[in-house]
Parts: sequence; C-alpha cells; structure tokens
Amino acid sequence: MAKKDYYDILGVSKNAEDREIKRAYKRLAIKFHPDRNPGNKNAENKFKEIKKAYEVLSDSKKRTAYDQYGHSAFEQENINNTTDFSDIFGDVFGDIFGNSKTNQKSKKGSDLKYLIEISLEEAITGIIKKIKIPVLKNCNYCNGTGAKQGSLQQCYTCNGQGQIQMSQGFFTVQQTCPRCHGQGNFIKNPCFYCKGKGKLESYKILSVKIPSGIDTGDRIRLNGEGEIGQNGIAGNLYIEIKIKKHHLFVREGNNLYCELPINFIIAILGGNIKIPTLNGYVKLKIPEGTQTGKIFRIRNKGIRSVKRNNVFGDLLCKIIIETPINLNKKQKDILYELDKSFHEFSNYRHNPKIKKYLENIKNFFYKIKI
Repeated sequence: MAKKDYYDILGVSKNAEDREIKRAYKRLAIKFHPDRNPGNKNAENKFKEIKKAYEVLSDSKKRTAYDQYGHSAFEQENINNTTDFSDIFGDVFGDIFGNSKTNQKSKKGSDLKYLIEISLEEAITGIIKKIKIPVLKNCNYCNGTGAKQGSLQQCYTCNGQGQIQMSQGFFTVQQTCPRCHGQGNFIKNPCFYCKGKGKLESYKILSVKIPSGIDTGDRIRLNGEGEIGQNGIAGNLYIEIKIKKHHLFVREGNNLYCELPINFIIAILGGNIKIPTLNGYVKLKIPEGTQTGKIFRIRNKGIRSVKRNNVFGDLLCKIIIETPINLNKKQKDILYELDKSFHEFSNYRHNPKIKKYLENIKNFFYKIKI
C-alpha cells in the first residue's frame, strides 16, 4: 500500500515555508489529539501520521532528502552527511585541551564507494542486489593491535596516558603524546601477518535494496558498512547507481523515448500499430500523411517517480519511416506508375515539402542574379 504524501497529510504545498508547516501541524494536532478524541482509533492513527509528517518536514535535512527521494529516503539511509560545527571547534582546540571526541572522530573508518550497474527493467521495478565488496577487518592473529601476539609496548614518554603536560608561560596544558599519538602504547614487534597494520583485506556480501524509479547518478548510503576504524567505528558505504544502455528505450528523467519504425504505406494512408510500454502493448493511431520525426506522447506510460509513487512520466515515440528494400519487379512497376501519377500534377500537391524546397532554390538563384 502506497504511503501518503507528507505534504498532503499536513495540507501544505511543496514550497511551503517553515512557519506554514508549523501552523498546519498545530492546527491538525489539536484537532486529532488522542486526549480530545478518547477511544477514537482513526483519530489516533491520523495524529501519528501528522506527527511523522511534521518530524520530516520540519527538519531541513530530512525534508531535502524527502523532496529528492520520497519515502524511500528513510528505508535505507541515503542522506548525505552535513557539517557538524562542533567538529570545527574540536579541530581547533582539541589538541591543546585533549578533546577526546575529536580524537575518536579522526579514528572513524574511511567511507567506501561502490558502483553498481543495473538494467532499465531493474530500475523500473526495483530490486534487491547482492554485492561483494572488499573490506579491511581486524587481523585475527594480533586482535587488530598490529603487534606480534597482540602485545603492545606501553609508551614511556607519556607512561601510557596518551597525553603529556606542557608549560606555556603561566599555563600548563595537555598535548597529544608525539611518541604514541595519543594511544598510550606503541608496536615494538609488528605482527607477521598484517605487517603491523592490524588489518587484513577481506570481502563481505551485502544485500542492497534498490527502490523503484532510481536513476543514474543516484546514491544510496549504508551507514556503518564502510571501513572499520581504529576505535571500531566504521565509515559509510555509498552505492552509486548506473543504468545500462537499453536496446529499446532511452530514459530522460521519468520519461522514456523510443524510435518507432513504420512502413511508408501506413505513413501515407494511416492506421493503427502496436507499441511496447512497461505494461505491455498499447495501440497507437497513426494519422494519414504522418512524416518522419513526428513525436507521439503517450501519457503516464513512463517510469514511476522515486519521489512520489503515484506520479509517472510519459512515453514519447519518434516516427521513423522506413524506405522499403529488396523490391521485386512487380512492386517496382507499381511504384513507377505511382510516381508517374504524381507528375501529372505540376503543383506538387502530394509533396508540399518538395514544392517549398524548389521555391527556396528558385528564390536563392534569383537573388544571386540581382
């Protein structure tokens, strides 16, 4: 069952300002609050919907993600990180005052990126893909310490504290120990298997849910599936989508384009032809006298939007009139007779484009003589 649009739930437009959203939420929350509707299950469910919609739309980051990906933004975390201003101050003052939060942040594992190619059909329907990605895991032989048999040497510079006291004028401040870099210990005898790195390369299999309507360049973020840091905190894994070239359709946004070859008889006389769509074949009426390059738009036969489940793109078909080949003598004689009948009329009423072309040539040479 399709989830309701958060803007529709609050009764506001997509470009509504924050104060409009807050005002709409207060009005509806008062109306459907359980205390004002005791025992009314429908009112309780409505209140939950309103509360959820407001939680997303009142948060600028969540609202941006929802506008871009719809409800699928919260099925798998695909919201890009934003700057944490506390980290900025931590970077400036952390080394002097021994800010442990900044030190831990710097030890977070690296983010990983994985490019996955899917077919247009898979992008249309959505799919769960299994991927195999290389990762660095703690070495089992040294328990991730990087030291032989896991035995680390206590730092003699800071006596295992990771910090040293420094006098600067009237002040005594702490600084990260330059010998052990804040670890409190160091590797005296490196592990033979991981060469003192504490990690070995391995692989893991992940199942990635790819939502319907996703397009090339879209990214899905999997929190904590990146490289594991020194303190055990892993980075993120970013799945970037690339859709393979399709043999029939070209995608632009949620619209699909295709070339539709027809024979010149149908182009001349008109008729009905079957064309493929995502939901099977539909009939398309070709008017009499259709020319090459004519584009027919079939509404709502494109791709469903990843942002809004009930919105579909269109299918646009470009007509290509195919010139027949490998004609036999009888067919050629018929065409010769047809061509002869055309020449009986000197005003080119059967070929208005040719007439216009000849008139333009005539005018061109006339102007040159002048």
